[in-house]
Parts: sequence; structure tokens; C-alpha cells
Amino acid sequence: MNFTFLDWFAIVSYLLITLFLGLYFRSRSGKSVDDYFVSGRNVSWWLAGTSMVATTFAADTPLVVTGLVYTQGIAGNWLWWSFLLSGMMTVFLFARLWRRSGLLTDVQFAEFRYSGKPAAFLRGFRAVYLGLLMNCLILGWVTKAMTSIVATMLGVSDQNALAICVLFLIPFTGVYVALGGLWGVLWTDLFQFALKMAIVIAVAFFAVRACGGMSAMLAKLAAMRVAAGPNAGDATAFFPDFSRPFTSEALWTLPVITFVVNLGLQWWAFWYPGAEPGGGGYIAQRIFSARDERNGVLSVLWFNIAHYALRPWPWILTALAAVVLYPGLEHPERGYMLIVSQHVPPVLRGIVVAGFMAAFMSTVATQLNWGASYLVSDLYRRFIKREATDSHYVMMSRLATVLLVIASAWVSAQLASIRSGWEFVLEVGAGTGGVYLLRWYWWQINAWSEISAMATALISTIVLRWVAPFSGSSPVVFAKTALTTTALTTLVWVAVTMLTQPEPEEVLVSFYRKVRPHVTGWAPVARLAPDVPETHDLGRNLRAWVLGCAMVYLALFGGGKLLLGPRWLGTVLFVAAGGCAWMLSQDLANRTGAGESR
Repeated sequence: MNFTFLDWFAIVSYLLITLFLGLYFRSRSGKSVDDYFVSGRNVSWWLAGTSMVATTFAADTPLVVTGLVYTQGIAGNWLWWSFLLSGMMTVFLFARLWRRSGLLTDVQFAEFRYSGKPAAFLRGFRAVYLGLLMNCLILGWVTKAMTSIVATMLGVSDQNALAICVLFLIPFTGVYVALGGLWGVLWTDLFQFALKMAIVIAVAFFAVRACGGMSAMLAKLAAMRVAAGPNAGDATAFFPDFSRPFTSEALWTLPVITFVVNLGLQWWAFWYPGAEPGGGGYIAQRIFSARDERNGVLSVLWFNIAHYALRPWPWILTALAAVVLYPGLEHPERGYMLIVSQHVPPVLRGIVVAGFMAAFMSTVATQLNWGASYLVSDLYRRFIKREATDSHYVMMSRLATVLLVIASAWVSAQLASIRSGWEFVLEVGAGTGGVYLLRWYWWQINAWSEISAMATALISTIVLRWVAPFSGSSPVVFAKTALTTTALTTLVWVAVTMLTQPEPEEVLVSFYRKVRPHVTGWAPVARLAPDVPETHDLGRNLRAWVLGCAMVYLALFGGGKLLLGPRWLGTVLFVAAGGCAWMLSQDLANRTGAGESR
């Protein structure tokens, strides 16, 4: 692609705006560690929630969605749509608890909920494991995707594209993150999200137009299905094809096993950044930064609505166009970039490049700030230098950000593929989700429960990869591995919980007083603190969870039907989503009136 002066002007303008925001918030973020990592706990819900959405909109996201739709149809998106169940559970069952805890990081939870050397080990281990190792792995695969994008759009080799990402884009992001802290990240995320959404909507428009319009594109997809034979799937179907006879062989076909693992297992059993069961990571960080419980709840609610109901369709429409325009692609993910390079007008090229840079940098910015919070608060301040000034810890936070920039650049150069990165992250977190959910609601969970879960998942993943006992396509092998790891991990941590002693009474009572979880799973502890008003909100929260999931799924499918037809059905689904939204708003208003969210 040949770039004009206007293209370079758009790119440079974007970079200058992000640098300005980092400089603008430098003094505000440098006052204390709380200001640097959680914005002084004074963030409104719309800003915190939009930042979550921007972070999960990485440079590789449109490419991954294109690959899913190209190979599995729209139904392939259940790989990530299923995480809505976990996300809505965070909204109604965990966001209030996280905000009440008053923590700086979710890793700090280890010594808030547990005690002694096991709790200290868990906190330090998770700080390094998540803040450095897993964080750099995530940054590595995001960089890998951006490398492919830069190579395609600038027409340079993969080595030169990697050099641009590693030697310029990541360090540049590290500069404004180190300067502005979370305040800078939040406001650049807001700007970047608006830019990214405008661009993907424009790309979808030009992609559909290249197919001759929506009706023509759908007609061509139908014709391609007929030509492919009676066993061909419908690319526009929202659910996998379950019409085949149910046999043991059919059970392990890609559509069936993927759907079963996604909806039956993945959303609650897997640890995954941004979709942790019970919340955690940068989601918890945004909740900590909210000015009160109500803003914390609303921030995660807005994130789930925008993430699942608003964002997907521009990507999906572009992916369907890629199926029509480029049949038989060896690497389906490249279909998105082919549409950008061949069908987006040249006058918009610079803005498109700026949009992909925004997608890449918003994810990198959050990962750097979030990872640095672990390394400084949960490792350096806890175990190395416990008594120092806030200015010293802010300086160390900025140095930790630089360390992560260097480490993630190295990992991205070593990583074989994007898929290898995220599959490994999912596998080593398989089965740990149950303990992350129940540690809030069951007093018997202890530090050894978490340690045994993490260790079993890690060892099982390594052994199964080494022995390779399963056969089939890559997704089927992944499903079998995940099911095995989840079963082993769950069995081990439940057994360890029952065979080890609970945490000391004083630790449990302190946690109960601070967080006030639903009393049923804490009855023995509640009797030790009779002055604490008992909380009986689990049933109400579960009803809100069901309503929230129904609202977003109805809105998601309603939007799809309005675009693809039949439109009357889309209208009906939207009306039903509106009904769920009204009932949720009444529930939230009643909670506020009763003082529950203050």
C-alpha cells in the first residue's frame, strides 16, 4: 500500500494524541501508588467500562473472528460468546465484593482471604506467574498479530514488521503508560475505542458493498453452500448444526464438541484474561478504580453489553464478505486484511492503520499497567522493600513497565503462532475457575485449594502435551485436553480443600466483616460476628444474572437478524431484550434505594 501525506498525517496525529494524554495525566498519576494503578478510586462507570471494552478489542480480534467465521460460520463465535455467562456473573455476584475489599490488585486477595506462608507464597507466585510470565505471553501473541497486519499494510517483510512493533509501537505505548498510569490508560482507551469502532464499521460497509450489497452477499453464500453439497454448513447460522445422528463419532465433530466445551465448561472452569470466573486481572483493576460499588457494577455491566452485543457484527459482516470474495484461503485470518487493502478507499488508509495501532496499543497499555501493578505491589513492595515513600514505588512502577516492554518484545519474537499462545493460556487455566468462584462463597476454601488447582492444571497441561494421548483435529484435541485437565484439577482441589484445615478464625471473620458475602456458605463464621448484618442476596443476584445474559444474547441475535434477516424476528428479539433491560434497571434502582450499592 502506497501512503500519501494525508495517511502519514493521520498516523502521526493519532500518536501525538495518545502521547499528549499520557503527559496530561502524569502529575495526577504520580501522587501515589493508588493514583498510578487505580486512579485514586474515583472513576465513573462509563469510563472504566469503556476501557475494559477497548482493552479486549486487540489488533488480532478482527482477524480471529474472520478465521472463526470463515471456517465454522457465525456459530464459531461461541468460542468467546460463551464467556458472557462468566462476565454477567462478575457483574451481579462478584463486582460488589471486589469493590468492598478495597484491594489494589486481585493478587493481593491471597493475603486478604488466606493467611500464613501458603498465602504469602500464593501472592508472590501469582505476581510473577501472571504479572510477568502470562502477561508477556499475552503481549507476545498480540504483537504477533500486529506484526502480520503491519507487514500486509506497509508491504514490508515479517522481520521488519516485527522490528516496527518491538522497537517502536510497544516502547511508545510503554512511554505514555509509564507517564500517565491508569488515568492515562483509561482516557486513551476511550479515544482509541471510538476510533476503532468507526473504522471496523467502515470496513464492514465497504466489504459488503464489494459483494454487491447485503442481499447479494447472502445469495452468494447460499449458492456456495448448495455447490458444496448436502453436508455443507450454513455460514450465517447462529448455532452449530446438530441435525446429524447422535453417535460417539458425531460427538467429537468440531461443531458439537466446541459448543459443548464452550457452554458447558469453558466459561466457568477456565482462567482467561478478561474473562476470569469471578472477575480478576484488569477487570478487577477497573472495579477497584470505580468511585463506589454502584459504579463498579455498572462498569462491568456496560462492558458486557458493549463487548458481546455491540461490537461483533461489523467483524462478522466483514468475515462473511471474505468468504464470498476469497474462497479457498489457506490462512482465513488474512481475509480481513485483504478486504482492507483491496476494497477500502485509499483516502482512508492512514486512518485504518491508526485504528489497528489503537487496537494494538490499547491492549498493550492495559497489560503493561496491570502487570506492573503485580510486580510492584505484590512482589517488590511485599517481599523486597516494604517501607518506602509513594514516590519511590511510583518510580519502580515505571521501571516495571519498562521491564515488561523488554520482556514482551522478546516473547513476541520467540512465539511460533498466535494460536499456540492462547491455547496454552486456556489449557493451564483449565479447572481452576471453580475455586475462584467458590472462594467468595464458601468459608472452607483455603490457600492450598488455589495452590493445588494451579499446580495440577499446569502439570496436567505439560504432561498431556508431552504424552499426546489424543487424536483428531487441533480444536478436537484441545477440547479433549481441556476436559481431562478440568476433571483432574477439580478433583484434586476439592480433595485438598476437604483434607486440609480452613483458615484461622480471625482471618475468616476479618474477611467476612469487610466483604459481607452471602451468609449461607459462611454460616459458621457469621455466628462469630453477630454484629455484622447478614447478607441474603444470592437468589436475587442469580435472577439478575439470568436476566443480564438473556438481555445481551437477545440483543446480539436481534442485531444479527436485523442485518441478515428476517428483520421481523430481529425486532421481536430486540423488544424482548428491552424487556429484560427494564427489569434489570428496576432491580438496580431498588438496590440503590435500599443502600446496597453505596
